[in-house]
Amino acid sequence: MWSVLFLTLPTQPNAVRLRVWRALKGLGCGALRDGAYVLPKAQAGLFDPLVVEVRAHGGQASVLELSTSDEAQRAEVLALFDRSDAYGEWRAEAQDLAASLASLDETEARRRWRGIDEALQGLRRIDYYPGAAAEQAQAELNVLRQALDARFSRGEPVAQAPHGIPRLDPRKFRGKRWATRARPWVDRLACAWLIRRFVDPEARFVWLADPAGATPAPRGALGFDYDGARFTHVGSRVSFEVLAASFGLDTDPRLQRIARAVHFLDIGGIPVPEAAGLEAVLSGLREVHADDDQLNLAAASVFDALYAAPGPAT
Repeated sequence: MWSVLFLTLPTQPNAVRLRVWRALKGLGCGALRDGAYVLPKAQAGLFDPLVVEVRAHGGQASVLELSTSDEAQRAEVLALFDRSDAYGEWRAEAQDLAASLASLDETEARRRWRGIDEALQGLRRIDYYPGAAAEQAQAELNVLRQALDARFSRGEPVAQAPHGIPRLDPRKFRGKRWATRARPWVDRLACAWLIRRFVDPEARFVWLADPAGATPAPRGALGFDYDGARFTHVGSRVSFEVLAASFGLDTDPRLQRIARAVHFLDIGGIPVPEAAGLEAVLSGLREVHADDDQLNLAAASVFDALYAAPGPAT
């Protein structure tokens, strides 16, 4: 079953007409004909704001149910929701990034990857009848992410299966050596700051070129943000979020605000206002500081300032 919105738009004002057209496009409606737009019955409520707006400006709008009498008619309606062309356009963008990786710096490459990730998630939100194209696109996005990590973050952790993260006593983790991958980026820099600020003020950091291979962590060092590390990605949580949860810090609203920015910059997802500025500053610091200890100290000041900044956590 489907729901059909029948519209007669007011001739004026033009702003209303434009808003309605954009909203219909954003909803991913199928067009039966001019003025008749279809959504699956389960999404019928999405039409409600449009009906209210059109009627408020003197237009006509009605929502009726639509059923088909045979498989041929059903196939015709389903064809209105075919997203094959949209997935094809998305793939072209993804392939262009893949072909350009060798010539891009990390900040630009990750910015473009997030844009491609967001575009795919937006497309999937209006793909009401997903099929092979959706699965293939998600698989290609995953391959692109792997290529990105291979280019810029060798040893980027593969998330462990979701599970309960045990709560740890920070007093037992003081005066330790902590190991992670060299040339740290946002998640590792945020982790190092969190460790020294809230867990182990005397922490010493070891920067490993290849922790899963030629340069394993020293005996007794606590690893973070690489495959096999004690603290690494778990489910959808990045290493910073896992560390915060491990030491009972995940209820601090200011840390939550930082965690959302770190999560977005590291693996994509929901954009947050702080992310762009944080990315720009950390990218600049990596250019200024070739020494990882100096980079870590400089980045810690940035996270200190972000933590101190007033503002809502949402």
